[in-house]
Amino acid sequence: MGIFKQIVNNKINRMSEKELMQYSKKYDVSLTNTQAATLVNIMKEKKVDIFNVEERKELIKKIARVTDQQTARKINQLIQELIAK
Repeated sequence: MGIFKQIVNNKINRMSEKELMQYSKKYDVSLTNTQAATLVNIMKEKKVDIFNVEERKELIKKIARVTDQQTARKINQLIQELIAK
């Protein structure tokens, strides 16, 4: 795995609730503090390789269960943009 992929995965897997809320505001993704806390716990319970399609799909499914389909799609779009660079 390249250094860029490691940095991105590390950032995602170690993100704090506060950081997630900052990103959600910056990218216009509606999250409550409770949802952010739950999502951070989900991301920390199992390290996700965001570049692995199956692992990313599973994460998006979990996000949809915690938030809603629209929010999950928005987050998936942001991830797609991030990993395409």
